[in-house]
Amino acid sequence: MATTITINLKNNSDTSQDFCFFQQPAQYSTSAQVYVSSLCGQPLLPYTTSGAVLSFMFTPKSYAGVQQQIAPPTPGQPVGQAGAIRAIELTPAQGTPINNTTTMSVSPSLGLSMPTSTDGVPVGAFRIVTAVFDPTLTNYNAGVAMQSLAGGILLSNFVTAPPNARLDCTPSLKFYVQTGKYVAGTVLSFASLSPTAALCDAAAGYTAFDVSYNTDGTWTVKNMVAGRLKDGKPGLIVKSEFTTS
Repeated sequence: MATTITINLKNNSDTSQDFCFFQQPAQYSTSAQVYVSSLCGQPLLPYTTSGAVLSFMFTPKSYAGVQQQIAPPTPGQPVGQAGAIRAIELTPAQGTPINNTTTMSVSPSLGLSMPTSTDGVPVGAFRIVTAVFDPTLTNYNAGVAMQSLAGGILLSNFVTAPPNARLDCTPSLKFYVQTGKYVAGTVLSFASLSPTAALCDAAAGYTAFDVSYNTDGTWTVKNMVAGRLKDGKPGLIVKSEFTTS
């Protein structure tokens, strides 16, 4: 797996635009609603007049995250920083699971244990064993955390944690770029924003993406991998390109 995934964004429209980056929600073992938050949000000037490029870089390593819920998650409202996170492994398709389970605690403070190995966790998933707590007094968010190269860690997508339960999360490596003012850590509506967003599919093995927002509101995405260029020097090779309709 690549150590870094990079999305480079150009605004080819005639005006400044606000953009946000977000991840496809994981599959969860609970039927509870899944919430998605912005991983990065920033305005970007037109490329023709500014030469500005917005680069979002992150590690694809999996993290489990939990946080105390201050208020019910609502699109447009901040969800905040993760209260506790753990780097964690996903259950492999073959072989013995290694460090795919972490246990949540709430007393004396919120935390996640060092991961251990557990059988029964689905392939491609990790497990959070939630703590015993009274949801009528306090609720918690639990799910997939992401770490940017700048060191920031946010809950990328999550559910309201059920108490005393085995919560299995199968994260996705599909990411999206969309217009809209959603600063990092703000809840957004995946169902509303994703259909017309630019898809950057790192699950397909691509490690870098050049994304352009066009004057007609469409997106052009170049999917790239690291390799040797024609002159023999290392660089990024465009494997495919598409423009949304």
